[in-house]
Amino acid sequence: MERKKDEKISDNTPSKADGISLSGLNLKELYNISDIKIDENFYRENLGDPGEYPFTRGIHKNMYRGKIWTIRQFSGFGRAEDTNRRWKFLLSQGQTGLSTAFDMPTLMGLDSDSPLAEGEVGVEGVAIDTLADLEKLFDGIPLEKISVSFTINAPAIWLYSMYVFLAEKRGVDTRSLRGTIQNDILKEYHAQNEWIFPPEPSVKLIVDMFEYSKDHTPRFNIISVSGYHIREAGSDAVQELAFTLADGFAYVEAGIQRGLDVDEFAPMISFFFNCHIDFFEEIAKFRAARRIWARYMKERYKAKNPRSMMLRFHTQTAGCSLTAQQPEVNIIRTTIEALAAVLGGTQSLHTNSFDEAICLPSELSARIAVRTQQVIAYETGVANVADPLGGSFFVESLTNKMEEEAEKYLQKILEMGNGSFYYGVIEGIKSGFFRKEIARASFEFQSKVERGERIIVGVNAFQGEEGGKFEFPKFRIPPSCEEEQKKFLKEIKAKRDGRAVLRNLDELKSAVKKGKNLIPYIKDAVKEYATEEEIMNTMKEVWGEFTELKSF
Repeated sequence: MERKKDEKISDNTPSKADGISLSGLNLKELYNISDIKIDENFYRENLGDPGEYPFTRGIHKNMYRGKIWTIRQFSGFGRAEDTNRRWKFLLSQGQTGLSTAFDMPTLMGLDSDSPLAEGEVGVEGVAIDTLADLEKLFDGIPLEKISVSFTINAPAIWLYSMYVFLAEKRGVDTRSLRGTIQNDILKEYHAQNEWIFPPEPSVKLIVDMFEYSKDHTPRFNIISVSGYHIREAGSDAVQELAFTLADGFAYVEAGIQRGLDVDEFAPMISFFFNCHIDFFEEIAKFRAARRIWARYMKERYKAKNPRSMMLRFHTQTAGCSLTAQQPEVNIIRTTIEALAAVLGGTQSLHTNSFDEAICLPSELSARIAVRTQQVIAYETGVANVADPLGGSFFVESLTNKMEEEAEKYLQKILEMGNGSFYYGVIEGIKSGFFRKEIARASFEFQSKVERGERIIVGVNAFQGEEGGKFEFPKFRIPPSCEEEQKKFLKEIKAKRDGRAVLRNLDELKSAVKKGKNLIPYIKDAVKEYATEEEIMNTMKEVWGEFTELKSF
């Protein structure tokens, strides 16, 4: 009798676990009290109760008994009105916060009518060119009542300034605005490659936002330091942890160099982590991240406000773990990753849709992703107890190990910067250090997959019978979207006061040359419907563009 495909593949799959974590850490068969040597003094210094320094066990005393994490779905496509409709659908399904994806031209500081934007308008996120688009995006959305996340980096100061002006135009007190703007430019040079300016002026723009926001939007997280993209680029969990925290410390040092008190801006710093498929390793990563951040903020940067020491983070399940093969299995992967994020103490969560390895999420897949979070929140009981895995011999030992391995990288970065994280990170970018380390980890992981040492269900094992494909609707952006957006932009340019636009751009350029805080000048430009590309090009004329050095 001829063997089925699954049977043949199973002959080549390991019959037992290999004892190695996804990041290559060697694990013991059994953990016991000797692995953590816990006593009252150790508990207070290294764990503490939830809501207590060093926040290893969580930043709130009662965690989800007080408030369930914010349920978000990363959404954005087409034109502003298209995304507005999807937002309202998701809110009707129980989503509690908005999370905005922008198309590639918007992320790169280009207008929709730029020759470089051709074929990309609205494809992987929403197209935003001027204030007119933002007005359509938030039509019927109460800015003072909803928490909004913006995933944008190089042009973040433009988008933030425009959002603040929109609130003012609507008569909303900007001090009531809640949300997060990603604004983490350093990880772009490590991983995601969506930069415009060199690192130093790019960080200057972030400090401008620290300085402005502390008085005008104090409830807004002005940066979300993002390990997510470092992991998606191929890093392991230890690298994600260390490189993300190093970037965070670099921003803290830049703020202090400006003359800001650390407790004025550190509470506005949040984080964004990936949650991959290695369940316990991810939980330990989150716990170690809180402890490292708290210790450095207290001991190195002398923060006194407990909120400066609290590492608050949003989590997204791992896009890089999703497969185009047997996409229905992605629902299982996402569920496991989401559960790890919750047990790790996340404040906000996005669950990937099962079809994201193939297309943009459809309403069907987005609804399943939201329901995944709701089942975890309201049916499983895991939200009833703060840090339910605290005290586990394995989890505490693995948390210690993650901290120990991350510290090796942190010390290396400090050495590169002669004792400074800011200069260490800049040096690591220019020398290619981060890229080399991520590339090495990515290569090692892929090699294990190809050798069959790391099993990916449906990819290199358990592939199933040919023809048994899971059918589902594929969501695509119609080509007409780009033409409609270009037409709308042309209409806005024809109606606006061109002289006022040029005058405000000239004033912005002068402010850039003088090193001033640029937010007031950008607000003046956006209110006259200056476009994104006009504003970003004005700064580019002074600072130039970043050119990546050949590092390997």
